[in-house]
Amino acid sequence: MPETATAAPVPAQEITPQQAPEPKRAKGRSLWSDAWHDLRRNPLFLISAVLILVLLVMVAFPGLFTSASPQDGNLTAHYQGDPNYTHFFGADWFGYDGQGRSVWARMVYGARASVLVGVLVTLFVTVLGGLVGLIAGYFGGWLDSVLSRITDIFQGIPFLLGSMVVLTTFAERKIWIVIAALLFLGWTQIARVARGAVITVKQSDYVHAARSLGAGTARIMFRHIVPNALAPVIVVATTALGGYIAAEATLSYLGIGLSEPTISWGVDVSSGKDALRTAPHVLISPAVMVSITVLAFIMLGDAVRNALDPKSR
Repeated sequence: MPETATAAPVPAQEITPQQAPEPKRAKGRSLWSDAWHDLRRNPLFLISAVLILVLLVMVAFPGLFTSASPQDGNLTAHYQGDPNYTHFFGADWFGYDGQGRSVWARMVYGARASVLVGVLVTLFVTVLGGLVGLIAGYFGGWLDSVLSRITDIFQGIPFLLGSMVVLTTFAERKIWIVIAALLFLGWTQIARVARGAVITVKQSDYVHAARSLGAGTARIMFRHIVPNALAPVIVVATTALGGYIAAEATLSYLGIGLSEPTISWGVDVSSGKDALRTAPHVLISPAVMVSITVLAFIMLGDAVRNALDPKSR
Protein backbone atom coordinates (compact mmCIF):
# COMPACT_ATOMS: atom_id res chain seq x y z
CA MET A 1 0.00 0.00 0.00
CA PRO A 2 1.32 3.42 -0.81
CA GLU A 3 2.30 5.42 2.25
CA THR A 4 0.18 8.50 2.99
CA ALA A 5 2.22 11.67 2.72
CA THR A 6 2.18 13.65 5.90
CA ALA A 7 2.04 17.42 5.44
CA ALA A 8 5.01 19.13 6.94
CA PRO A 9 4.11 21.52 9.73
CA VAL A 10 4.08 25.14 8.66
CA PRO A 11 6.56 27.02 10.79
CA ALA A 12 5.10 29.89 12.72
CA GLN A 13 5.86 33.22 11.17
CA GLU A 14 8.48 34.90 13.17
CA ILE A 15 7.80 38.45 14.22
CA THR A 16 10.84 40.57 13.88
CA PRO A 17 11.40 43.45 16.26
CA GLN A 18 10.75 45.82 13.38
CA GLN A 19 7.29 44.29 12.82
CA ALA A 20 6.28 44.15 16.48
CA PRO A 21 3.64 46.74 17.31
CA GLU A 22 4.96 49.54 19.44
CA PRO A 23 3.29 49.91 22.81
CA LYS A 24 1.30 53.07 23.26
CA ARG A 25 3.21 55.59 25.25
CA ALA A 26 1.47 57.68 27.81
CA LYS A 27 1.89 61.30 27.00
CA GLY A 28 3.62 63.28 29.72
CA ARG A 29 1.55 66.19 30.98
CA SER A 30 2.92 69.48 32.13
CA LEU A 31 1.91 71.35 35.25
CA TRP A 32 -0.59 73.45 33.29
CA SER A 33 -2.21 70.46 31.56
CA ASP A 34 -2.52 68.69 34.91
CA ALA A 35 -4.06 71.81 36.41
CA TRP A 36 -6.58 72.10 33.57
CA HIS A 37 -7.40 68.41 33.95
CA ASP A 38 -8.21 68.98 37.63
CA LEU A 39 -10.08 72.24 37.07
CA ARG A 40 -12.51 70.69 34.60
CA ARG A 41 -13.58 68.24 37.29
CA ASN A 42 -13.84 70.78 40.10
CA PRO A 43 -17.42 71.99 40.68
CA LEU A 44 -16.06 75.04 42.52
CA PHE A 45 -14.24 76.11 39.37
CA LEU A 46 -17.21 75.41 37.10
CA ILE A 47 -19.62 77.47 39.23
CA SER A 48 -17.23 80.41 39.52
CA ALA A 49 -16.38 80.24 35.81
CA VAL A 50 -20.05 80.40 34.84
CA LEU A 51 -20.66 83.38 37.13
CA ILE A 52 -17.62 85.22 35.79
CA LEU A 53 -18.59 84.42 32.19
CA VAL A 54 -22.07 85.88 32.71
CA LEU A 55 -20.50 88.93 34.34
CA LEU A 56 -18.11 89.45 31.42
CA VAL A 57 -20.96 89.18 28.94
CA MET A 58 -22.84 91.77 31.00
CA VAL A 59 -19.81 94.06 30.86
CA ALA A 60 -19.35 93.68 27.11
CA PHE A 61 -23.02 93.62 26.04
CA PRO A 62 -25.21 95.29 28.67
CA GLY A 63 -28.01 95.71 26.14
CA LEU A 64 -28.64 91.94 26.29
CA PHE A 65 -29.74 92.24 29.91
CA THR A 66 -31.84 95.39 29.89
CA SER A 67 -33.38 97.83 27.46
CA ALA A 68 -33.69 100.61 30.03
CA SER A 69 -31.25 103.51 30.23
CA PRO A 70 -29.23 103.86 33.44
CA GLN A 71 -29.29 107.66 33.16
CA ASP A 72 -32.90 108.40 32.25
CA GLY A 73 -34.98 109.15 35.32
CA ASN A 74 -38.67 109.57 36.04
CA LEU A 75 -39.33 111.48 39.23
CA THR A 76 -42.81 110.00 39.47
CA ALA A 77 -41.09 106.65 40.20
CA HIS A 78 -39.07 108.16 43.06
CA TYR A 79 -37.83 105.26 45.26
CA GLN A 80 -40.56 102.98 43.95
CA GLY A 81 -40.10 99.21 44.15
CA ASP A 82 -41.87 96.14 42.83
CA PRO A 83 -42.55 93.94 45.84
CA ASN A 84 -44.47 91.41 43.73
CA TYR A 85 -41.55 91.02 41.24
CA THR A 86 -43.92 91.13 38.29
CA HIS A 87 -41.30 92.25 35.75
CA PHE A 88 -38.56 89.64 35.83
CA PHE A 89 -35.29 91.20 34.57
CA GLY A 90 -37.23 94.28 33.60
CA ALA A 91 -36.84 97.86 34.66
CA ASP A 92 -39.31 97.47 37.53
CA TRP A 93 -37.98 94.22 39.00
CA PHE A 94 -35.41 95.94 41.24
CA GLY A 95 -37.29 99.20 41.58
CA TYR A 96 -36.07 102.74 41.10
CA ASP A 97 -33.65 105.03 42.91
CA GLY A 98 -34.19 108.53 44.24
CA GLN A 99 -34.08 110.07 40.77
CA GLY A 100 -36.44 107.51 39.26
CA ARG A 101 -33.70 105.60 37.45
CA SER A 102 -33.90 101.85 36.99
CA VAL A 103 -31.84 100.08 39.67
CA TRP A 104 -31.48 96.97 37.50
CA ALA A 105 -30.21 99.02 34.52
CA ARG A 106 -27.67 100.74 36.75
CA MET A 107 -26.56 97.36 38.12
CA VAL A 108 -26.01 96.06 34.59
CA TYR A 109 -24.14 99.11 33.32
CA GLY A 110 -22.31 99.59 36.62
CA ALA A 111 -20.59 96.24 36.18
CA ARG A 112 -18.37 97.74 33.48
CA ALA A 113 -16.64 100.30 35.71
CA SER A 114 -16.36 98.01 38.73
CA VAL A 115 -14.96 95.04 36.80
CA LEU A 116 -12.71 97.29 34.70
CA VAL A 117 -11.10 98.70 37.85
CA GLY A 118 -10.61 95.23 39.31
CA VAL A 119 -9.15 93.68 36.14
CA LEU A 120 -6.80 96.56 35.27
CA VAL A 121 -5.53 96.95 38.82
CA THR A 122 -4.85 93.21 38.99
CA LEU A 123 -3.04 93.31 35.64
CA PHE A 124 -0.83 96.27 36.55
CA VAL A 125 -0.18 94.97 40.06
CA THR A 126 0.87 91.58 38.68
CA VAL A 127 3.26 93.14 36.17
CA LEU A 128 4.81 95.62 38.61
CA GLY A 129 4.97 93.30 41.62
CA GLY A 130 6.13 90.37 39.51
CA LEU A 131 8.93 92.44 37.97
CA VAL A 132 10.10 93.67 41.39
CA GLY A 133 10.01 90.14 42.80
CA LEU A 134 11.82 88.73 39.76
CA ILE A 135 14.68 91.23 39.99
CA ALA A 136 15.00 90.91 43.78
CA GLY A 137 14.85 87.12 43.79
CA TYR A 138 17.17 86.52 40.84
CA PHE A 139 19.99 88.97 41.53
CA GLY A 140 19.86 88.89 45.34
CA GLY A 141 22.52 90.73 47.32
CA TRP A 142 22.19 94.43 47.96
CA LEU A 143 19.57 94.84 45.22
CA ASP A 144 17.35 92.30 46.95
CA SER A 145 17.83 94.08 50.27
CA VAL A 146 16.90 97.49 48.84
CA LEU A 147 13.81 96.23 46.98
CA SER A 148 12.69 94.16 49.98
CA ARG A 149 12.94 97.18 52.31
CA ILE A 150 10.97 99.34 49.84
CA THR A 151 8.33 96.60 49.69
CA ASP A 152 8.18 96.49 53.48
CA ILE A 153 7.66 100.26 53.66
CA PHE A 154 4.75 100.18 51.20
CA GLN A 155 3.26 97.10 52.82
CA GLY A 156 3.31 98.81 56.21
CA ILE A 157 0.85 101.45 54.95
CA PRO A 158 -2.80 100.36 55.43
CA PHE A 159 -4.21 99.67 51.99
CA LEU A 160 -7.54 101.49 52.22
CA LEU A 161 -6.18 104.34 54.34
CA GLY A 162 -3.32 104.95 51.92
CA SER A 163 -5.69 104.82 48.94
CA MET A 164 -7.94 107.36 50.62
CA VAL A 165 -5.01 109.72 51.19
CA VAL A 166 -3.95 109.43 47.55
CA LEU A 167 -7.46 109.95 46.20
CA THR A 168 -8.20 113.01 48.33
CA THR A 169 -5.36 114.86 46.58
CA PHE A 170 -7.35 114.82 43.32
CA ALA A 171 -10.30 117.11 42.75
CA GLU A 172 -11.82 114.88 40.05
CA ARG A 173 -11.51 111.13 40.48
CA LYS A 174 -11.86 109.28 37.20
CA ILE A 175 -11.43 105.54 36.72
CA TRP A 176 -7.71 105.88 35.92
CA ILE A 177 -7.13 107.86 39.13
CA VAL A 178 -8.76 105.12 41.21
CA ILE A 179 -6.72 102.46 39.38
CA ALA A 180 -3.49 104.36 40.06
CA ALA A 181 -4.35 104.76 43.76
CA LEU A 182 -5.03 101.05 44.20
CA LEU A 183 -1.90 100.18 42.23
CA PHE A 184 0.23 102.48 44.38
CA LEU A 185 -0.16 100.20 47.42
CA GLY A 186 -1.43 96.92 45.97
CA TRP A 187 1.74 95.52 44.35
CA THR A 188 3.56 94.46 47.52
CA GLN A 189 1.88 91.07 48.04
CA ILE A 190 2.59 89.98 44.46
CA ALA A 191 6.20 91.13 44.82
CA ARG A 192 6.74 89.01 47.93
CA VAL A 193 5.16 85.92 46.38
CA ALA A 194 7.11 86.34 43.13
CA ARG A 195 10.40 86.84 45.00
CA GLY A 196 9.94 83.62 46.98
CA ALA A 197 8.99 81.63 43.88
CA VAL A 198 11.97 82.98 41.90
CA ILE A 199 14.41 82.12 44.69
CA THR A 200 13.07 78.55 44.73
CA VAL A 201 13.19 78.10 40.96
CA LYS A 202 16.64 79.72 40.66
CA GLN A 203 18.16 76.82 42.58
CA SER A 204 16.83 74.19 40.15
CA ASP A 205 19.19 72.01 38.11
CA TYR A 206 17.87 73.13 34.73
CA VAL A 207 18.65 76.75 35.60
CA HIS A 208 22.24 75.81 36.51
CA ALA A 209 22.47 73.78 33.29
CA ALA A 210 21.25 76.70 31.18
CA ARG A 211 23.75 79.02 32.84
CA SER A 212 26.61 76.55 32.29
CA LEU A 213 25.68 76.31 28.60
CA GLY A 214 26.14 80.04 28.24
CA ALA A 215 22.55 81.26 28.34
CA GLY A 216 22.25 84.98 29.03
CA THR A 217 20.54 86.57 31.99
CA ALA A 218 17.45 87.63 30.06
CA ARG A 219 17.01 84.18 28.53
CA ILE A 220 17.32 82.44 31.89
CA MET A 221 14.90 84.84 33.55
CA PHE A 222 12.15 84.83 30.92
CA ARG A 223 12.55 81.37 29.39
CA HIS A 224 13.30 79.26 32.46
CA ILE A 225 12.45 81.10 35.67
CA VAL A 226 9.31 83.11 34.85
CA PRO A 227 7.25 80.20 33.38
CA ASN A 228 8.05 77.99 36.38
CA ALA A 229 7.50 80.71 39.01
CA LEU A 230 4.23 81.95 37.52
CA ALA A 231 1.82 79.54 39.23
CA PRO A 232 1.77 81.07 42.76
CA VAL A 233 1.58 84.58 41.27
CA ILE A 234 -1.50 83.64 39.24
CA VAL A 235 -3.18 82.18 42.31
CA VAL A 236 -2.63 85.34 44.37
CA ALA A 237 -3.67 87.63 41.50
CA THR A 238 -6.89 85.71 40.85
CA THR A 239 -7.91 85.90 44.49
CA ALA A 240 -6.91 89.57 44.80
CA LEU A 241 -9.04 90.62 41.82
CA GLY A 242 -12.23 90.31 43.81
CA GLY A 243 -10.64 92.29 46.62
CA TYR A 244 -9.89 95.20 44.29
CA ILE A 245 -13.51 95.28 43.13
CA ALA A 246 -14.60 95.41 46.77
CA ALA A 247 -12.02 98.14 47.47
CA GLU A 248 -13.40 100.29 44.64
CA ALA A 249 -16.93 99.86 46.01
CA THR A 250 -15.73 100.76 49.52
CA LEU A 251 -13.94 103.91 48.38
CA SER A 252 -16.94 104.99 46.31
CA TYR A 253 -19.23 104.36 49.27
CA LEU A 254 -17.05 106.61 51.41
CA GLY A 255 -17.34 109.32 48.77
CA ILE A 256 -13.67 109.40 47.75
CA GLY A 257 -13.74 106.91 44.89
CA LEU A 258 -15.74 107.07 41.68
CA SER A 259 -18.59 109.56 41.64
CA GLU A 260 -21.45 110.68 39.43
CA PRO A 261 -21.89 110.67 36.47
CA THR A 262 -19.78 107.47 36.46
CA ILE A 263 -21.97 104.39 36.89
CA SER A 264 -20.57 101.75 39.22
CA TRP A 265 -21.83 99.52 42.00
CA GLY A 266 -19.96 101.51 44.61
CA VAL A 267 -21.54 104.76 43.44
CA ASP A 268 -25.03 103.23 43.67
CA VAL A 269 -24.34 101.81 47.13
CA SER A 270 -23.23 105.27 48.23
CA SER A 271 -26.33 106.95 46.78
CA GLY A 272 -28.62 104.40 48.43
CA LYS A 273 -27.31 104.73 51.99
CA ASP A 274 -29.44 107.81 52.70
CA ALA A 275 -32.68 105.91 52.03
CA LEU A 276 -31.75 102.58 53.59
CA ARG A 277 -34.86 102.42 55.79
CA THR A 278 -37.41 103.68 53.28
CA ALA A 279 -35.96 102.14 50.07
CA PRO A 280 -33.44 99.43 50.98
CA HIS A 281 -33.50 97.96 47.46
CA VAL A 282 -31.41 100.85 46.14
CA LEU A 283 -28.47 99.86 48.35
CA ILE A 284 -28.98 96.12 48.70
CA SER A 285 -29.16 95.31 44.98
CA PRO A 286 -25.71 96.63 43.94
CA ALA A 287 -24.22 95.41 47.24
CA VAL A 288 -25.38 91.87 46.41
CA MET A 289 -23.77 92.16 42.98
CA VAL A 290 -20.48 93.17 44.58
CA SER A 291 -20.69 90.22 46.98
CA ILE A 292 -21.46 87.70 44.22
CA THR A 293 -18.62 88.99 42.05
CA VAL A 294 -16.07 88.95 44.87
CA LEU A 295 -17.19 85.47 45.91
CA ALA A 296 -16.88 84.20 42.33
CA PHE A 297 -13.29 85.37 42.01
CA ILE A 298 -12.36 84.02 45.45
CA MET A 299 -13.82 80.64 44.49
CA LEU A 300 -11.87 80.76 41.23
CA GLY A 301 -8.68 81.57 43.09
CA ASP A 302 -9.19 78.67 45.50
CA ALA A 303 -9.82 76.25 42.63
CA VAL A 304 -6.73 77.43 40.75
CA ARG A 305 -4.63 77.16 43.91
CA ASN A 306 -5.73 73.57 44.53
CA ALA A 307 -5.04 72.65 40.90
CA LEU A 308 -1.59 74.22 40.75
CA ASP A 309 -0.49 73.14 44.23
CA PRO A 310 -2.04 69.79 45.24
CA LYS A 311 -0.02 69.83 48.48
CA SER A 312 -2.16 72.69 49.78
CA ARG A 313 -5.36 70.63 49.75
